[in-house]
Amino acid sequence: MVAPTLHENPSASVIRSLLQHAHELSIYSSDMPYVLKAEVIELNLGNGRMVLEVEYAGSDIERYLTSDSLSFDLEALKGPHATERETYSLSNVAVKLLKTDSTLYCLECQLPETVFVKENRGAVRIPFILGMQTRVGIEVYSHELNVPGRLRNLSIGGCMVDIDLADSIAMGVDQAIPGVTLSFPNGDSFFSEGNIRHIRPFGHHGYAVIGIQFTHLSTSQTESLFHYVNESEREVAYRTGTNDKMVYHSPLFIPGTKEKKIQQREAQERHKHAHQSPMERGVMDVSHQLQVGLMYMNTRQMFPAEIFYDCVDTLRYLVEQDRKTFLYALAFLRNEPDWVRHAVQVTGQLIDMLVIRDPHAPQVRGAALGALLHTMGKPLLISEQLPSLKVNMTPAQKDILSGHVQQLLDKLHELNWTPSPICRDVIENANERLDGSGYPAGKRGEQLSETVRLVSVIKAINKLLHTRNGVPPRAPIDAYRRIHETDAAYEKTVLVEYIQAYGLYPIGSLAKFSGGFLAWVMDINGKGMPSQVHVVKNLRFPDTNISSVITHGDLSQIGKLEGIVNPLDYGVGVLKNQPL
Repeated sequence: MVAPTLHENPSASVIRSLLQHAHELSIYSSDMPYVLKAEVIELNLGNGRMVLEVEYAGSDIERYLTSDSLSFDLEALKGPHATERETYSLSNVAVKLLKTDSTLYCLECQLPETVFVKENRGAVRIPFILGMQTRVGIEVYSHELNVPGRLRNLSIGGCMVDIDLADSIAMGVDQAIPGVTLSFPNGDSFFSEGNIRHIRPFGHHGYAVIGIQFTHLSTSQTESLFHYVNESEREVAYRTGTNDKMVYHSPLFIPGTKEKKIQQREAQERHKHAHQSPMERGVMDVSHQLQVGLMYMNTRQMFPAEIFYDCVDTLRYLVEQDRKTFLYALAFLRNEPDWVRHAVQVTGQLIDMLVIRDPHAPQVRGAALGALLHTMGKPLLISEQLPSLKVNMTPAQKDILSGHVQQLLDKLHELNWTPSPICRDVIENANERLDGSGYPAGKRGEQLSETVRLVSVIKAINKLLHTRNGVPPRAPIDAYRRIHETDAAYEKTVLVEYIQAYGLYPIGSLAKFSGGFLAWVMDINGKGMPSQVHVVKNLRFPDTNISSVITHGDLSQIGKLEGIVNPLDYGVGVLKNQPL
């Protein structure tokens, strides 16, 4: 009989609780553009020894270790639908590196004896773990942009906040912020001015973490902060069982009426969240990696070419693996930032059409990279004058945004990265038109390459199919008609080629049927009519979500096809994994 462990290492206990769910452990380093995925192959609760296994083909794995220590994030998806996200991060963990095969490594880690981390300034950092949650509001620009987040740790000096990756574009290292508000479950709140000390991507589900230093604290603010840090420390001690005297929750973490209502609403939203297919996860991962690449350009002043080329190569692999499933998955980017959704959808369709033309065409990779990067100048323009890309813009803001191509080219030059000729061609000219009505240079006709003529049609149709600056989306047939009516602006033969490829009821669009049903188009037949759909709503019961895949023989059960509709008009959306 094995004797029970009398003393459990607190960090190991937290890690064990997360390993019981679907999880990913990522080793990160500020010197490296990629995180390393690792598997926990041994965890000793008594002495805190943890062994990780990593596959790495590079020759510089030591760059992930600093002074024989490593830093990692552990991200778990919990709940009945694996949509509740909980995290734990540790930095400067003592490690010994062992190579066991040509590309296989073992990392023997010694976890700390406490979950509380001492900072350089002597303060103790309290991790928010095991379901502890506190909401955060970050005022990035006064009265203009407020970003929501979740508290991940707290100390007298500052805090770390988990935010949506898309919201990180407005933030930079050493940026002063007018305010950060911590809202505790019981209704208490703490406000301070702040300064962003670091920012990095977190995990694999579209999040980032930012480190904020509290600044200009008054005496009363400092006293309140001490209270909240002490109560948080007490709550951690209770949840981890490291102090026998703590036998109940801190009052700070007992949800009040307002917090309970918010949690109930979030639980309902999570329940609606459908399981993602591997293809949808692949497409979503590309959208996240694109934003991670932008973050590195902004915060580390480096151009992570490997990340962007990986995005392009992944999209091509997905197209060639299962074209129709890929086109369907592109629709699930609907809730991603507009510049990201547009970039990935346009690039995906560009690869698709180029491969249809010639599967062996050598220029596909370079052209696709240009399409993927083209809109990245837009988030690079975020400032107090243009605080967000989500708003209906003023004429002055639209004028700022029209400089996005030059902004991107300037940034690439600053980072010493030179695009290939075809990549640069697409970046520079994707918004040009044959009749000279495009921007930024008003080029005409023969000045535009065959590839640019194709990209410009794909981009124009994509813009028309989605809400843009307050203008509702058009149905596909109306978008095609609009492009056709622009006389000499676009190549008519390319428009015909596009319609032949995607039809009047494109895969990934939401169709309405006479029986009152809404369904995503999953496949179309040779005549361009839906042959397989995913029914998600019966309008006779609008508050009820359904999920049923129907193929050609049974389509008559939901009535006649009436047309393509805007998902937002019917509350049909896509959700991310929600943090605890």
